[in-house]
Amino acid sequence: MYDNILLPYDGSDGAAAVLHHASEIAHWADATIQVLYVADTSRDSVTVVEGHTVDALAEQGEDVVEEAAETLDTLGVSYDTDVVQGNPAPTIVEYAERYEQDLVVMPTHGRDGISRYLVGSVSEKVVRLSSVPVLTVRMQPDETLEFPYENILVPTDGSDAAMNAAERLVELAASLDATVHVLSVVDDTTLGLDVGSTAAREENERAATDAVETVATMAEDHGVSNTVRHVEHGSPVEVILESIESNDVHAVGMGTTGKRGTDRILLGSVAEKTVRSAPVPVVTVAQPE
Repeated sequence: MYDNILLPYDGSDGAAAVLHHASEIAHWADATIQVLYVADTSRDSVTVVEGHTVDALAEQGEDVVEEAAETLDTLGVSYDTDVVQGNPAPTIVEYAERYEQDLVVMPTHGRDGISRYLVGSVSEKVVRLSSVPVLTVRMQPDETLEFPYENILVPTDGSDAAMNAAERLVELAASLDATVHVLSVVDDTTLGLDVGSTAAREENERAATDAVETVATMAEDHGVSNTVRHVEHGSPVEVILESIESNDVHAVGMGTTGKRGTDRILLGSVAEKTVRSAPVPVVTVAQPE
């Protein structure tokens, strides 16, 4: 499923922890990890010597990827390393596409709750831009990551983007013999108590039930032996976070949609908020254009 895993790496504590998680995935998938350090050419470290651009970060990057290589040697994982110059987020995205990477793995970091931010906004930009699936991993002190994933949450709203992502996630779940929790949230927080609102609420619940059933059937068709259906009411992000905790979920998978490039938007902003706040890895999958 994953032959090539791209790991943008800067040597930070969060990145080092994600290195181990990526290694577990690589062991399972028999994949090669491509460790990539991007020397940010927009920073003040860029100088010109005798007509040639010299970036002190590039030299630092060689030390950083060498350190990663030593760790991967001890873990017995197949890997390659590379140091390139450029604007980090678009460079990572272009690199993943050019070298046919199957998955990009990146850390997230921040405070608890919706206010969580992504490291230097690079991870968020990669999620927005990448046509390659991105696994973002939240790292907090004293937390560990579970792999293989035993419970995978697949939120869906029935859209094409959500269904495209669901297919990728149920394939992963089948390979891991994991339980798939299919969730659709009826967001009735803006509806009133009048007859029209009641009818809208009932219609939304039917649509949510149909979306869940479609993904559950898809999972079963892909060989997933255990699926659990959830239709809940409330704020989508809050319900997703509650479902992660109550169902001991180890990973979440969601779709992104929008135009190619900097104006790509995340599915109803729910995916973006989930990436920022979920206490477990989140796999985002872009809808093909």
